[in-house]
Amino acid sequence: MLFRWELPYGATGSFHDGARGHTSEVTDKRIAPVRWGILGAANIALKKVIPGMQKSALAQVVAIASRDIAKARAAAKSLGIPRAYGSYQELIDDPEIEAIYNPLPNHLHVPWSIRAAERGKHVLCEKPIALTAREALELLEARDRNGVQIGEAFMVRTHPQWLKVKEIVASGRIGDLRLISGHFSYYRRDLADIRSRVEWGGGALMDVGCYPITISRWLFGAEPTEVVGLIERDPEMQIDRLTSGLLRFEKGQATFSCATQLVAFQSVQIFGTKGRIAASFHANPRDACRIYVDDGSDLAGGGIETITFPAVDQFSVQADRFSEAIRGVGTVPVSLEDAMGNMAVIDALFRSAESHGWERPGS
Repeated sequence: MLFRWELPYGATGSFHDGARGHTSEVTDKRIAPVRWGILGAANIALKKVIPGMQKSALAQVVAIASRDIAKARAAAKSLGIPRAYGSYQELIDDPEIEAIYNPLPNHLHVPWSIRAAERGKHVLCEKPIALTAREALELLEARDRNGVQIGEAFMVRTHPQWLKVKEIVASGRIGDLRLISGHFSYYRRDLADIRSRVEWGGGALMDVGCYPITISRWLFGAEPTEVVGLIERDPEMQIDRLTSGLLRFEKGQATFSCATQLVAFQSVQIFGTKGRIAASFHANPRDACRIYVDDGSDLAGGGIETITFPAVDQFSVQADRFSEAIRGVGTVPVSLEDAMGNMAVIDALFRSAESHGWERPGS
């Protein structure tokens, strides 16, 4: 199979073909596509994840469920999905469905993922995997009891730009990794939004703060020994609307801020003893994306190399990787154990905001 990628007009720097590997893998291995069902008609599923999955040669979205059958049918018609169900249980009971994608509100992640596992379904569950690490332990037990694959849907962990960042850090090009600094914010204040319900796991830390946490743990290849958090809550809804965290690792530190009532912005800076990498958490699937590698030789930016990646749908890549794991090729990109580690850090940050001191994840 031939591949031809073109840099967008005006792009400079080197070029990394991050999408080629997974495309050729699909062709060479001839893996049978996995039949997927979708729980719920959440916006992220309808607008991003399902269209991305439908581009994958390894994923077939065959059914969608909603507690409102009319909503399920409308979504199925709009997206060309063969079957629609009026309850989540009906979809889970469908013997032809092999795996489910669970984008339900946070407080329904564990209960419905367990029900799916009990029916022998593999589960790709949206982040955060649970409301607490202790709750996620119930899901781990269900996975092991039923022999299925369960993973957390952090699509950044399979995107070519982040795999390249990981490769650069591991190569020693920026020296020893010492500090990761992240920011992720947007403005939305809506009392009717599920993310505005504190009892349902709403708020900034659970919604977008989990991204800098997972990236930091992944790049350091370790768990933080202790963390400290500062939280400002919405006076009416009580969700955390502005949260900052400091994570102490054995070999460095990570800092981040996240907000749901702040100007929309996201960035990650990765600092080593010899250089630095700048990136964004998300990439538009329609556009090329870039990371910047600075050798530190010039504060004005003269030592920066721009690495450009062709447009790729991160949700399609995520579906590829998880479907491969189901078929026994590779492993789940973000394992349940990994997801529980992330939840342990989130738990500790919430405790720290109350104790006004350092807290140890998992304690």
